[in-house]
Amino acid sequence: MKKYSYIGISFIVLIFGIIFFPRIMDRIENQSISDSKRLSISDELSFIKLNGEKRKVADFLFLNQDSLFISNQDFKGKVFVAEFFFTRCPSICIEMNKNMKILDELYGDRDDFGIASFTIDPENDTPTTLKKYSELIEVKSKNWHFLTGDKKDIYELSNKGFNIFSSINEAVDGGFEHQGFFALIDKDGYIRSRVNDYGTPIVYYSGITNENEDVQGIEMIKEDIDKLLNLK
Repeated sequence: MKKYSYIGISFIVLIFGIIFFPRIMDRIENQSISDSKRLSISDELSFIKLNGEKRKVADFLFLNQDSLFISNQDFKGKVFVAEFFFTRCPSICIEMNKNMKILDELYGDRDDFGIASFTIDPENDTPTTLKKYSELIEVKSKNWHFLTGDKKDIYELSNKGFNIFSSINEAVDGGFEHQGFFALIDKDGYIRSRVNDYGTPIVYYSGITNENEDVQGIEMIKEDIDKLLNLK
């Protein structure tokens, strides 16, 4: 009787395999394809859109640390990173420009890369002050421009051009408040970013450490600069 029982069990296992194994393999294969598509979406860089249109950097014209006029046209044909800061900032600007310096050291010697650091304290941050600041943090390349100009124009560019918040606030340390974001702009002047797992653009990259994130903004923007420069 045991012999017949073993034969019966083996027969059932064989039938199960014939019927269900192909279905299991199909499910695994389809799941793999689905996961691949999801990951490929997050690997692509998105265009930031406003009212359905790809968003370009607004026109600007400011003086840099060498008292030279620099406009958005000077960045044409270059991948560049933009930030809003001020030299007397006692908090996040220190870490932001420490991270920005990493980017400058990696890409600053390239003709197709640049950095634009707009001061939100133009009354203090004259070209001379910005020059001293750039020397203090030991900026080596000529492609990192510290920019100053009319306060109204700078705040217009920050809050409306980039939608990166900045404001005068005497109640906070330093007298100004702003977001520690980096904006990534492609060679045609369009603001770009990676997307999250749901296909939504992150829009900006954090210039400061976020303890709640496994991957920091500086690491993400380095990877995405490489993509725009066709380095990977």
